[in-house]
Formats: sequence, structure tokens, C-alpha cells
Amino acid sequence: MNRVLAVALSLVAAASFAEEPPTLKSLMPPGVRIGAAVNQRVSDAVEAPDRTLVLTQFDSITPENLLKWEVVHPEPGRYEFGPADRYVEMGSSAGLFVVGHAVVWHQQTPKWVFEGQDGKRADRETLLARMREHIRAVAGRYRGKVHGWDVVNEAFEDDGTLRKTGWSEIIGPDFIEKAFEFAREAAPEAELYYNDYNLWKPAKREAAERLVESLKAKGIRIDAVGEQAHYHVTGPSVEEIEKVITALAARGVKVMLTELDIDVLPSHPDMWGADLSKKSEIKAATNIYPNGLPSEEQAKLAARYGDLFRLVKKHSDVVSRVTFWGVTDRTSWLNNFPIPGRVNYPLLFDRDGKAKPAFDAVVAVLRDR
Repeated sequence: MNRVLAVALSLVAAASFAEEPPTLKSLMPPGVRIGAAVNQRVSDAVEAPDRTLVLTQFDSITPENLLKWEVVHPEPGRYEFGPADRYVEMGSSAGLFVVGHAVVWHQQTPKWVFEGQDGKRADRETLLARMREHIRAVAGRYRGKVHGWDVVNEAFEDDGTLRKTGWSEIIGPDFIEKAFEFAREAAPEAELYYNDYNLWKPAKREAAERLVESLKAKGIRIDAVGEQAHYHVTGPSVEEIEKVITALAARGVKVMLTELDIDVLPSHPDMWGADLSKKSEIKAATNIYPNGLPSEEQAKLAARYGDLFRLVKKHSDVVSRVTFWGVTDRTSWLNNFPIPGRVNYPLLFDRDGKAKPAFDAVVAVLRDR
């Protein structure tokens, strides 16, 4: 009897010391948050498995669309806060770091924002007033609940020039500093970010560096710059990405990888802007893994993610957050961009929410102290 009892006790002890399944948030370097962008089905608890995955693995969330202007402020004087309220409540109730995305952007902003009377464009003062009122209403509503805001999104072209948009053409180049000033007024406790893609391209990175220097010289607070990190399995190189981190950190801001995913499908020079007949042809040529990602491609994706997280660990003193753009492969935007219907595999969790070899590679890197 004693022997049976001893064996039973040893089994209980072994079980108590059994290793818990790894979570990304428990393995990240101190001071570096790990997040996911969530859609309304997740924040409304319709996609319960994805929501559970978010709450288990991540300590930060970003909304894919719920706080973009066309969604939250579709008409003059009319705000639709319900879905955004539920998103913020999801984060608040779970103790997550909640990000607001994106306040001032040239896309997903209604036409009326830039319109004046008689079909003409709004003037500078009218547009500035609309910007300020919108930021006060949205950022002010979530003061103390949203912890960081993408204040301005994608203001530069890849060649480093200021993008021609309603914001820049009506207000002028200082629309960026005005947005940061208004955001600080509305949410003084929140972190304030500039967010853009392709900052690994030298001219665009240098434009972001100049922006940071200019804002700081004028006493305007900017806390971090987000490199959107929509990468391909073949590029950009780790060295090009590292340059973004070191160059911007040298300007006195934190750096974030804010919209991380890795495209595994081949591209085509005519993918963007092709007509419908051409898109069908391109889809047939590039949708090469409709029934699953082959093991050798899984290995390449895993290696790519491993390299990126080694870089994050190396620069964990200046990298403050990594956020994946989505939760699972099933709902990734890359299944429909730039051509709908292509089956892509850009994230750490597959269509069923199961961890992929890429997840294991990230865990291995994070565990390697």
C-alpha cells in the first residue's frame, strides 16, 4: 500500500511540475509588449476561440478598423461608439495595453471631412477644427482607457516626400504637428505614435527621422514610431529592419513593430491596379498554396520569424511593442489583398487557431536567455 501511495504521490508531484504551455506574453523581454490586432467579431466575442487566444497569448490589443474615422465618425456630428466601446472594454477588463488606431489617415476617412460649401474643398481652418473636434471626441472619450494612439498614419511616400492627401494639401505640412498637439490635449496620459510602412527604405526612414527631430525641436511630444512590418518571407533583410530600429531610437523615441505579418505568396508586378480579367489570371498564378502551406515553406516562415524576434531581443531596450496584424491565418487581411481569394499563411496560428512551427520558433528564441 505504501508503495502504491508513493507512486501516486510521485505522479502528482510530476504533474505539478509539468511545464505549462508557453504564452508569448510570458516570454517577452521585460518592457516589450506583445499584441494582436482584433476585428469586431473578436471584440464583440462572436469569435470566441480567437478572443480566448488573444487573452491567453497577448498583453496588448489594437483595433483593425473600429477606431478609424469612417467607422466611428461617419457623418458630421454623428459618432458610432458602440463597437469601439466594446473593444476598449475587452482590453480594460483583461488588463491589456489598449492601442487606438488610427486618428489621422488619408484612407478610411469620409469625403465630407475634406469638403467645404458648394462642392469645394474645405479651407485650412475648417479642416483643423474638424480634426481637433474629432480627436477631442474620440481620444477624449477613452482618456485613461486607451494607452497609446497612432496619431498620424502613413504621411510619407516611399521616396520620403510628404504624401499628397486632403490633410497635407489643405492644412499643409504642419497637419502632423497639429494632430499631435490635439492628441496630447485630449489624452495627455496616453503614448503618442507615428505609424508607417516600408520605413526600412532609407528615404522613408530618413523622413520619419526628420519628423521626430522636428516635433521634438518644437516641444511636441512623440513617444514612439511604428514600423508596420508587413514583410515578405524573402525580405526586407534583417539588417534593413535593424537600421529602422537603431536610427529612430537614436532620435530619442521608442520603436514598435506594429502590424507584423509575413506574406508567403509570390508577388506579381501587375497585382496592384490590375483590371478584373488580369486579377483572375494573377490570382491563378500566385495562389499556389490553396490547400495548406507545405512543410518546407513552414520552415522558411519559422526561420523568418525567429530572425525577427532575435532582433527584438537584441534591441529590447528600445523596442517597446510587437503587434501582429491579426490573430489567425483564417482572418488575415492578406487573404484578400491585393487580390481577394488568395489563401495566405502570414501569422503564428493557423486557420484553426493552432500554433504553427513559426510559433515554436518564436518561443524557442524568446526562451533562449
